[in-house]
Amino acid sequence: MRYRTSDFDYTLPAERIAQYPLPDRAASRLLVLDRATGAIRHAQFRDIVELVAPEDVLVLNVSRVIPARLRGRRETGAAAEVLLVRSLPDGSWLAMGHPGGKLKPGRTVRFGDDSAVEIVDVLGGGLRRVKFVGALDAGATLAKYGETPLPPYIRRPPRPEDRDRYQTVYAAHDGSVAAPTAGLHFTPELLERVRAGGAAVATLDLHVGPGTFKPVQVDDLAGHAMHAEPYALSAQSATAINARREAGGRVWAVGTTVVRTLETCADARGAIRPGAGETSLFIYPPYRFRAVDRLLTNFHLPRSTLLMLVCAFGGYENVMRAYGEAIAEGYRFYSYGDAMLLV
Repeated sequence: MRYRTSDFDYTLPAERIAQYPLPDRAASRLLVLDRATGAIRHAQFRDIVELVAPEDVLVLNVSRVIPARLRGRRETGAAAEVLLVRSLPDGSWLAMGHPGGKLKPGRTVRFGDDSAVEIVDVLGGGLRRVKFVGALDAGATLAKYGETPLPPYIRRPPRPEDRDRYQTVYAAHDGSVAAPTAGLHFTPELLERVRAGGAAVATLDLHVGPGTFKPVQVDDLAGHAMHAEPYALSAQSATAINARREAGGRVWAVGTTVVRTLETCADARGAIRPGAGETSLFIYPPYRFRAVDRLLTNFHLPRSTLLMLVCAFGGYENVMRAYGEAIAEGYRFYSYGDAMLLV
């Protein structure tokens, strides 16, 4: 079947969108969907320890969210906002800005007496190239003025505790402007129990960009262009993943970012090749997965590339029916919400 963007729409009551994280990361609910039979069962996230077999490998995205949102003022004194996306080799940054029509080349946004950015170029897709022109460089500016870049559906200002909670406990390398949210449910204790049970844990980086929240605006999926995101997968991780799979274990992708990285790095036989680069891989049904056997993920926005990937993995009818049941059962949705496991 050829799917259209409108096929991935659904109605979600506003009260189902989680505005705050639970006090206990592992207290989230877990909807388990069997891809082969379509059967659904309801569990708690901490039950994941019982579902990962000793021969399996869990793959985590260890990218760390940076305090990328900067609120400042234009030369006129009017408010403006800059969301840094990633640094570029020449020292400038890729960024998004608001109000977009006012942030033209040569104009500046000031964050205090000691920091400002100048708009260098206006690029496509809402992106700009900016450079820091104040006394503080990018790192010092983010440390002093940066805010946690909570997604737009969390309709409240960020709080100090968001710096910790909108971050996985295993985050290691700065670079994301959105959390790889499937991993937010893990605690150090849960990961230790997974390892103690015999399963391996491998890591990679995919620095998540703001395009992760961008709905697909064309009805023909083939016409959607993904923002490129940088990734890195080490030889050590590739070896661990390949060894477990060759021995009959299953590869667990913790999040859609892990799926996209593994599928980018997989050869035709499904073997993982180490490397670093950028990926703009857009996965939607139908798609033949080469490198992933299990997917742990959160619930995603309607018409989003993330929901399309999940449908490609779990089967369109299965996943959309599971979403309907999750809504009926009172699951919490999106970044601070509950989790879904596709087996």
